[in-house]
Amino acid sequence: MSKVWRYGDHVDTDVIIPARYLNISDPQELAEHAMEDSKENLQVNFAATVQPGDYVVAGKNFGCGSSREHAPLVLKVKGIKCLIADSFARIFYRNAINIGLPMLEIGPEVEKIEAGDELDVDLAKGTIRIINKGLTIQTKPLPEFIQKIADAGGLINYVKGEH
Repeated sequence: MSKVWRYGDHVDTDVIIPARYLNISDPQELAEHAMEDSKENLQVNFAATVQPGDYVVAGKNFGCGSSREHAPLVLKVKGIKCLIADSFARIFYRNAINIGLPMLEIGPEVEKIEAGDELDVDLAKGTIRIINKGLTIQTKPLPEFIQKIADAGGLINYVKGEH
């Protein structure tokens, strides 16, 4: 079962991947430090517990701060299926698209999703079913060209025609 990892507003790239680890070149090793400095990580070690297919759900301006590409990369390496937030920092959003990490920006409806909820997300239809609550959030679907980039595993693969 996929788990929701819930974060608040203005989670910056220094929280997603602390700068002190940016000298690590192996993405797998780097990802072991994902969300290490988040206040939520004090209760549960994200990097050690997250499972492929889990979701990160956050409030406003997720990924603010520096433009480091490492931030969405560590989330993708840890197997995050999709990021869902009220809003994303623009550079973070673009970096996530470039590496093929899907995101849905859903505005204040994000408040309906809590840690531990079970989700079924259809990116093409823009639906987020909160299974354990019997709720469905309808939002804008992921644009087709972004979905194709995500399906290809990122922009480079997409441009190379590996989709």
